[in-house]
Amino acid sequence: MVKGSCNFPAIYNFGDSNSDTGGISATYFPAPPPNGQSYFGRPAGRVCDGRLIIDFMGIIISNIQHCALNAFKAQSETLRLPYLHAYLDSLGTNFRHGANFATGGSSIRTPTETIFENGISPFPLTVQISQFDQFKARSTYLYKQAQKSSEKAYLPNPDEFSKALYTFDIGQNDLSYAFGKMPDDKLRALIPDMIDQFSAAIQKLYQQGARSFWIHNTGPVGCSPVSRFYFSGGSQLLDQYGCIKSHNEIAAEFNKQLKDRVYRLRTEIKDTALTYVDIYTAKYQLISDAKNQGFGDPFKICCGNHDQTHHVWCGQKQNVNGTEIYGGSCENPSMYISWDGVHYSQAANHWIANRIITGALSDPPLSLANACNGHS
Repeated sequence: MVKGSCNFPAIYNFGDSNSDTGGISATYFPAPPPNGQSYFGRPAGRVCDGRLIIDFMGIIISNIQHCALNAFKAQSETLRLPYLHAYLDSLGTNFRHGANFATGGSSIRTPTETIFENGISPFPLTVQISQFDQFKARSTYLYKQAQKSSEKAYLPNPDEFSKALYTFDIGQNDLSYAFGKMPDDKLRALIPDMIDQFSAAIQKLYQQGARSFWIHNTGPVGCSPVSRFYFSGGSQLLDQYGCIKSHNEIAAEFNKQLKDRVYRLRTEIKDTALTYVDIYTAKYQLISDAKNQGFGDPFKICCGNHDQTHHVWCGQKQNVNGTEIYGGSCENPSMYISWDGVHYSQAANHWIANRIITGALSDPPLSLANACNGHS
């Protein structure tokens, strides 16, 4: 195989709210204002003031495609390809260059609690993979039935599924939902099952023809401002940067087991490019060096109204002692790492994306543009 830019024709993404571009908004209720204010100028299905890491990755893929077609066109034209649309969104969707199966609240393991209780999504990873199976079968049928090129304009080319990039950003909710509900040792005992189900999803996609995978590990959940809200331990249980040590240790264990499984999969399913991406390190580097990177206090929240006794979440209203309080946004979101206490701001997402697309935090150390070249 010739090593070089991969020219991925599409991205198929699986995950949770970190990469959801409109799935949960289309299914249940739209992310309210001020979500979307910094880029789209309106709510755009993302729980963020603007774009997510997957959006910035899509721009890179678009740039690669554009340069392969015509290296002399203006750079601004590279942004004409659509952002990745949610599979669950029935209006205005364009799946020619991929689809997004990620939904807010999703987990790897099928939730045992009431669906959408405490934000749990009814679309765990197994369901997302099933949705992809249906998507591929139905879109292939429609593409082959189409008589005119205009009828194919918003459909993926069936020949390109094997050439696409398959991305994952999931696992954070499996850990976050369990903190405070079960002892740490019990949660650690569940990690092998999470990894088994993650592995099974990759293998199912492989059976469907997928060959290039870009797999994010889970982030430093112990650094989430909302985790600190509800953490009852003392400061001695925080690390030097203010993150909850035990939570991050469990995230690190999940990541270790995930990386080990990626290594094993390289020997079990041949002719695949499995890129393991250390999103944990990228996010932790940003949080631990926030000021030098142009941000403020990493634990301050841009959108929402929080104090010791009341939490009014981003875009929500709540009556507190007869006074209606609105969870509005800060004046300058670009100075904040945390958008709403759980999710990162557009500025933080952009910073993180710039660190991971180079391959500096990948195993093997391949950039996003070359992620098809790590075949076993």
